[in-house]
Amino acid sequence: MQAIVYYISLPFIYLISILPYWLLYRVSDFLYFIIYLILGYRKKIVIQNLKNSFPEKSEKEINLICKKFYIFFCDWIVEMIKSITMSKEQAMKRCHFTNTALLDKLAKEKRKVIFVMGHFGNFELAGAEVAFNTDYNLHLIYKPLSNKYLNNLINKKRVKFGTKIMPMKATFKTMLNLKDSEELSATTFIADQTPSPQNAYWTTFLNQETPIFWGTEIIASKLNYPIVYISLNQTKRGYYEMTPELLCENPATTKKGEISEMHTKRLEQDIRRQPEIWLWSHKRWKHVKPTTN
Repeated sequence: MQAIVYYISLPFIYLISILPYWLLYRVSDFLYFIIYLILGYRKKIVIQNLKNSFPEKSEKEINLICKKFYIFFCDWIVEMIKSITMSKEQAMKRCHFTNTALLDKLAKEKRKVIFVMGHFGNFELAGAEVAFNTDYNLHLIYKPLSNKYLNNLINKKRVKFGTKIMPMKATFKTMLNLKDSEELSATTFIADQTPSPQNAYWTTFLNQETPIFWGTEIIASKLNYPIVYISLNQTKRGYYEMTPELLCENPATTKKGEISEMHTKRLEQDIRRQPEIWLWSHKRWKHVKPTTN
């Protein structure tokens, strides 16, 4: 059944992908009408997440952020489809670094790095900018989708500008193999996914008890790679700027939990600055912190 649905959908996916941007965003407007106004897709989850995260905001403010989120969410869907056939020049125009001085310095020192970011803005557009405007080879950690056909299509899109991908379960093994190579690698951790509550670091994130994957902290500490936070900003519809910030230069010297706190708090700052471009429809707080005896 997955194959049938995929191959029926594929011509429509490519049709949307080749549309000019002015028409692409008319498709997004139509999706907004269907997803938000007609279906109310996960609207209760979004509203509850916003209320819990911003208890100081009025109902009017919450509803406005909610509306802006769905506008962005529909834009993100069509932008993801557009990136299947997007050229290198289009990608770099749409998402670029404000400066590369930090990455140039670390590259000159031959230091492999870890990028950390969240499901914030169109984070997947960054591949072309890293590939063609820095000396780093970008590696992206991903969680395979249950639909193998869609998973293959998305991964094909991800690697078109030279990004290399590694499944989450193979992260440490792959990074160990890269450690002794001459390749100047930058491995990207999307650090706001939801781990198992029993094997997570717990912190307060957006006013809520939140589990965090240990992976970023453990791997960074063992390999002692500088951690670079990628701050993203949407400047206007379909355009994004990225600013690399040195979060931790020597992770091996940090205390347990320190790195997890660093990247979580930094992401929270960005979300508070531009809340509508974070993935509020994700069930981020579906787990309750386990009690200790």
